[in-house]
Amino acid sequence: MDELIIFLILLGIGYFAGVFAEKRHYEDIRKRERATLYVPAVSFGAKEPLPDARDAMLFVETVVISSDYFKTFVMALRNFIGGRVVAYESLLDRGRREALLRVKEKAISWGATQILNVRYETASIDNGRAGPVSVEVIAYGTGIR
Repeated sequence: MDELIIFLILLGIGYFAGVFAEKRHYEDIRKRERATLYVPAVSFGAKEPLPDARDAMLFVETVVISSDYFKTFVMALRNFIGGRVVAYESLLDRGRREALLRVKEKAISWGATQILNVRYETASIDNGRAGPVSVEVIAYGTGIR
């Protein structure tokens, strides 16, 4: 019985700590997105003409976002019954937005006026063990000025 109580307490702590950290991260992301809004990040098709530029540089940034124990527990339950795993979707959303922001911030410091052909790569990091799931997101694009 003591083990169950400890488990539930840790699960509750994981829930509240995770909600707090995620909320704070989303607030930071929204603030930084507003600050970098003036530099568009766009993708072009194969036959579309690219804008003229005097300089170009590739920018690559990566971020690893980890879930808390509560989300990991919910994801494990969701595997039994199936359906959307909303907790995992928020990890991917935060990872993509953070990685793109890092690309934009580096490109802006270089002097870029636009970022072309933005792409994303993702990977799940779990090392084959039980515990929190981590997601790695790599964003890259060509900054022009």
